[in-house]
Amino acid sequence: MRLRVEFTTEPFDLDEAPAHAVAAREVIEAAELDAVDVGPFGNTAEGGAEPVLAAVDDLLRKALAAGATRVSLQVNVIGEGGQK
Repeated sequence: MRLRVEFTTEPFDLDEAPAHAVAAREVIEAAELDAVDVGPFGNTAEGGAEPVLAAVDDLLRKALAAGATRVSLQVNVIGEGGQK
């Protein structure tokens, strides 16, 4: 099964990336995922179920520890019978 995760962390800071956003980005970029798109207002990553779920767990823990007050995420099944 393949998954796509979309996420944002808050609070926002338009002047520079807050520590929680940097932590989340580092987790996603280090994970063994097939596609990663990091942007100022939203981030997307795709891969196999296990790598995505492990990255989401790590992302939540590290972003919250780094000061995130809210993490919004959505996980979708893609391919192999899921939506495209």
